[in-house]
Amino acid sequence: MDIQTAIVAILAFYVAWNLGANDVANAMGTSVGSQAITLEQAIIIAGVLEFLGAVLFGQEVTSTLGTKIANPALFAGTPQTLAMGMISVLLTSGVWLQIATARGLPVSSSHAVVGAIAGFSWVSLGIEAIDWSSIGLITIGWILTPIISGVIALSLYSLIRHWIFNQPHPLLQLQEWIPWLSTLLLSVFGLIVLPTIIQSLNQFLPEQGNLHIPPHDISLFITGMAAVSLTLISWRQLADGRIENTIQGLFANFQVLSACFVAFAHGSNDVGNAIAPLAIISYIHQQGRVPNDQLTIPLWILVLGAMGIVAGLAAWGKKVIATIGENIIPLEPSSGFCAELATAITILLASRLGLPVSTSHALVGGVVGIAVVQNIKSIKFSTIQNIAAAWLITIPISAAFSATIFVCLMAIF
Repeated sequence: MDIQTAIVAILAFYVAWNLGANDVANAMGTSVGSQAITLEQAIIIAGVLEFLGAVLFGQEVTSTLGTKIANPALFAGTPQTLAMGMISVLLTSGVWLQIATARGLPVSSSHAVVGAIAGFSWVSLGIEAIDWSSIGLITIGWILTPIISGVIALSLYSLIRHWIFNQPHPLLQLQEWIPWLSTLLLSVFGLIVLPTIIQSLNQFLPEQGNLHIPPHDISLFITGMAAVSLTLISWRQLADGRIENTIQGLFANFQVLSACFVAFAHGSNDVGNAIAPLAIISYIHQQGRVPNDQLTIPLWILVLGAMGIVAGLAAWGKKVIATIGENIIPLEPSSGFCAELATAITILLASRLGLPVSTSHALVGGVVGIAVVQNIKSIKFSTIQNIAAAWLITIPISAAFSATIFVCLMAIF
């Protein structure tokens, strides 16, 4: 690695650090706010699963950000211009995320990166340099993310309230539901995630012969076996009568699992916000040309992004955790579980489609969906207004800041 790539790698780590302080805090906020896990436990969970999500499942979103916002073909004659633009994206995203985190605002890193890429592209080559169809698709994803997550959370929490909390014997009712909640958690995670993981593993296997594993078949098999195993374990616990906790205590166990899924989902989607510019610059440096419409991300870049995310959460994630977990509505493990599961489903589906959506959008949507079922008057609308304002101003601020930095860099170098 030469000095230029090393400097850019440090910038990417800086963005990932701020992303961890802001966006991973979003992912862990409901679990910490409901007291299902401590801040230290949240950091450990995020450390393991953010890393796995980024490395195993972060390829598609990173490729989308690297090749679908600015049209790389227009930079074919001047690849260094694209590289300089990506440096401005890293600086813009890192600084804006740090400012937002200092104020405890859960902004969208996806907004910051997309806005920054559009800003320098417009200044360098004009409006035609921006792939507006991709921008439109991503924008639709941003709009639908909180709606979809809110509907899922609202539906799941409504079912739990009706079939468990509103029954004459809610604890006994919950015990009957434990196997099905267990199966739901693992099945949703497996059906969305395992096909891509197996596809990644198959890259290391021969394409001919008996060693090649059909991704669809093995993912369904592993998911089914895991779901059956977890169900049997749950039934065994019931048969032995070892569940002696309260209802919320039992839901806290499920929320730990849902927190794991959210951490994995976040790593799979948002790591691209930090490392896509680095991947572009590394490709240009090695190949001497701009990438085409598909970009293969080196493993070391994915690992760098994952490490930065976890370091940021550990160092500075407490403020945003408080905003999500405590300052929208009061959360209990049962409601936090529903919000997290809805968030994980929404983000993982977006990752499968390669869409860089916002974890904060999904989680806030899920929390608001819970509030609709509980009591809409309990929502702290001042917090929602501040969050929405931060979402809206992120894109134009990032675009303007990135354009300014790009012009300065081009003038200097």
